[in-house]
Amino acid sequence: MEVILTEDVKNVGKKGEVVKVNDGYARNVLIKKKQAVEATGKNLNDWKLKKANDDKIAAENLQAAKELKQKLEEAKITIAIKMGEGGKSFGSVSSKEIAEEVKAQLGYEIDKKKVLLKDAIKTAGVHEVKIKLHTQVTAELKVEVVGK
Repeated sequence: MEVILTEDVKNVGKKGEVVKVNDGYARNVLIKKKQAVEATGKNLNDWKLKKANDDKIAAENLQAAKELKQKLEEAKITIAIKMGEGGKSFGSVSSKEIAEEVKAQLGYEIDKKKVLLKDAIKTAGVHEVKIKLHTQVTAELKVEVVGK
C-alpha cells in the first residue's frame, strides 16, 4: 500500500514522501497514529496544494525578513544606563532591553531570544548587535549606550 507520510517516521521516510509499505503496517500503525494518509488521488492532490501554499508562505516570510533586515541596519537605537565615575556602568544592557527598545523606538516586534549577544553590554558607546530574523537572514543593529 502506498501512503503519504505526515511526519518523519524512522526507517520508513521523511514527511511528505510517498512510500510503499505493507498493508497491515499502514492501516494498524501509520494511519492509526496519524503518521500517514493513504495515497489516493485526492490526498495526493491535497498534499501538493498544501506544499505549494507552504512554499509560498515561506517565501513571503523570507522576503519580509529581508525587508526588516534592511530597515534595522539603517536604524540606530539609544539606551541609557546609569554610569558612575570613569565611565563604569552600574548595570548592563541585556537582549531583553534591546528588544524592548527596538519596539519602543522603531516599532518593530522582535523576540528577545532572537537578539544574539555573547555577553551583556557594559560599556558606553556604539555596539553592533546581531538579530536573527530568519534562518537565512541576520541583521546587524547599531545600539548606542549612553550614561544617565
